Amino acid sequence: MRAVSRVVAVALFALVLGSCSGRGDGRTVVKFWAMGFEGEMVAQLIPEFERRHPDIRVQVQQLPIISAHEKLLTAFAGDSLPDVCAIGNTWVSEFALLDALSPLEPRLQAAPEVSRADYFAGAWDTGVIAGQVYAVPWYVETRLPFYRQDLLKQAGIAEPPRTWAEWKTAMAAIKREVGPDRYAMLLPLNEAEPLLNLGIQSPEPLLRDGGRYGNFRSPGFKRALTFYREVFQRQWAPLASNTQIANVWNEFGRGYFSFYVNGPWNIAEFKKRLPPNLQSTWMTMLLPGENGPGASVAGGASFVLFRGSQRQDAAWKLIAYLSEPQVQVRFHALTGNLPPRRTSWNAPALVSDPYARAFRDQLERARPAPKVPEWERIAVEIKLVGEQLANGRVTVDQAAEELDRRADRILEKRRWMLDRAAQATPAAAKEGG
Repeated sequence: MRAVSRVVAVALFALVLGSCSGRGDGRTVVKFWAMGFEGEMVAQLIPEFERRHPDIRVQVQQLPIISAHEKLLTAFAGDSLPDVCAIGNTWVSEFALLDALSPLEPRLQAAPEVSRADYFAGAWDTGVIAGQVYAVPWYVETRLPFYRQDLLKQAGIAEPPRTWAEWKTAMAAIKREVGPDRYAMLLPLNEAEPLLNLGIQSPEPLLRDGGRYGNFRSPGFKRALTFYREVFQRQWAPLASNTQIANVWNEFGRGYFSFYVNGPWNIAEFKKRLPPNLQSTWMTMLLPGENGPGASVAGGASFVLFRGSQRQDAAWKLIAYLSEPQVQVRFHALTGNLPPRRTSWNAPALVSDPYARAFRDQLERARPAPKVPEWERIAVEIKLVGEQLANGRVTVDQAAEELDRRADRILEKRRWMLDRAAQATPAAAKEGG
């Protein structure tokens, strides 16, 4: 009797487990990994996909942002990567180098609805490595100034600046107006992005010789360093990090600074955190450049298919679905992330949002960061050297030289690998001939 009861219990447990997991129902299971808040929100879009594709079930796993990169590398080493993943745009080159990604060109040719011409060029280019498409943008972000319209007008600045010269004039006027205890700009010293977004406006690339060496001593990047240093020299910006300012939204509201270069997620934050009487005082603007509106870095995340997946056809259907303009608009409503397709920006919610318009125009000017696996390490050095420059511990020339030295050290293994590959190619060609 006890043996029969045990068999019944085991059978019931298996039935319950099967009903909860959906396994054994004959559907193709696509494993989809996504990072952070987006990984949580995207689950709300999956039921419609499964309704359209009743033969496919999507298993979403949310990765903590802080450990996502390590988890992906561990999964690669253990041959346990998912079918599809949304990874940071700066990671695409690394996983392409590991030969972990499936080239997408054949699928794109057979899927005109995923039209590359509809994507912002800089966002699309982040997924193109050595001429091969390995990623499709999911959402895109870039940085530009949030600014206080009322404080600019008080300082006699009628229009938001469009060039570095106009920006310096505006900051000087604001500083005269607000006095020694307040500032014109916040450029947090614990972030690489403010200096990087100035530097990427350079006509010269940030890395040279195919990503073998740093190019920070180029004339264009040194002009960016000079502008950055002057902002702190003239005390237009405080020598502070975000962590040293208790609440950047409150400080923006009380006029501690008038310009804040940051990302689109702060649209929702300022709407939520500033009191009603200040909601009409702030706006977004294009990032000024040397001779007009400037370029900025194309960030965000992109979809990739992993080469080891046995369910790539089903996984591609998920990518195509999440890339549809109307789905991107819904995802924007859930997360505030910006769509990478121009068609998506025709949605009323985006067209009518005055704070989003500058981001729409800025995305037309966004450029990818250098597409080398070592880039994030180099970006850390940009932050560290930028902090030294802001504090006057190094000159512009010394900062540029130090950045090249640090980048060259980080890129040493890359040079070795590229040189070995170049040496092997003639030998292979000779054997083939």
